[in-house]
Parts: sequence; structure tokens; C-alpha cells
Amino acid sequence: MRAGDSFSKWLGLELVELAPGRAVVRAVVRKDMLNALGTCHGGVTFAMADSALGFAGNGRGKVAVSMEGNISFTRPAREHDVLTLTAQEISASNRLLVYSVSVVNQRGEVVAACRGTLFRLEADHFPAHEGGNP
Repeated sequence: MRAGDSFSKWLGLELVELAPGRAVVRAVVRKDMLNALGTCHGGVTFAMADSALGFAGNGRGKVAVSMEGNISFTRPAREHDVLTLTAQEISASNRLLVYSVSVVNQRGEVVAACRGTLFRLEADHFPAHEGGNP
């Protein structure tokens, strides 16, 4: 994770696996992530998924930024749930990268499914990262 990535740190993301075209991150749903219904706010879940696909897409040496994404929520995530987000490359060209992200809780239940597109820039990858991770 980049030293300056304050948002991913606030989300509590732990990078579990990073390989070309794939990333797995984990996070625990905290009280400050809950909406008025007492479930994890959808925007928080989407932000976690966006970060996961960003980690995966930036693992190939060039900077890649999100340009489009959508998410389908299948069940609520609750306080203390441990979410595992797996981003997997579907398609890659010189400029466009398409990923799917599954969001699963500690019981193996799918919480959400996301699909996102990244745009690969000409710029070389970010400078050195903490622990060698994006």
C-alpha cells in the first residue's frame, strides 16, 4: 500500500495477496462505517472494492486509474464482519483493464459483486511503496 494512501488506511485494508492481474484485500467493518440501518454503508463497500481493483491493476508496472465501476449488493455487511475482496482481471489491453471484484464475509457469503474498468497511463509505476506493495 502506498505510504500516502490515507483512504485505504482509513478503510483498514490489509493487502493479503498481490499478483499480476489479481489482488486480495481484507477489512473489518467498524462502527464508523455503518449507516442509519446499522449495516455497512454501500459507499464504504464500494470504496473497498475500488481499492482492491486499483491494487490489482497497478501491479503491472504502469499507473492505472479507475474510470468506471458498478456494484451489486447481495446481503448486508454488519459491524465486526471480516470482508475479503478479491479483484481478478477479466481483460487487459494497452490502455484498458477490466476487473471483477467479489466481496465475501467471514461466513463465505457473497456481500457484493463489483466490476470496474481502469485506464492505464503512460507513466511508470509509482515510486517505492511501503513493503513493496501498491
